[in-house]
Amino acid sequence: MAPSVSDYRLAPPVMARFVGAYLVLLAVVLLGTTALAAALDWSADVLVVVLAVGLLGLIALAWWLRAGLVLVRLTDAGYQVRLIRSAGVTEARWSEVEDAVAAAPSDVDCLVLRLRDGRSTTIPVELVAGDKDDFARDVREHLKRAAAR
Repeated sequence: MAPSVSDYRLAPPVMARFVGAYLVLLAVVLLGTTALAAALDWSADVLVVVLAVGLLGLIALAWWLRAGLVLVRLTDAGYQVRLIRSAGVTEARWSEVEDAVAAAPSDVDCLVLRLRDGRSTTIPVELVAGDKDDFARDVREHLKRAAAR
């Protein structure tokens, strides 16, 4: 049987927040550069260069968020969680996982992977692109396949 790997990326609304924050930061940098250019009598070309670099940064950020960033990776061996500060354990083998349960700490829907040693991994499902039930089903399938081995 071929190895099964499932990659889950960042949900589009969360990506939009990152892009929005970047755009606000770029606007502040452009405002500061404009003030400096006016005060120091710089050429307007400086603003064009800062804007061009900022737009290239925006394109790079959007590409990374859309294609390069994997938030949760499920493999036959285990799972790995990235960029979720409150996740707890960010990587474990399926043999270490006792069960996967739904929870809602602070009214945020989460999938909690409880480990045999008492630790856990908490994944807010609103951060994961795709249907939360499909994600939970996929995690449980990986867990079930690992238990059958």
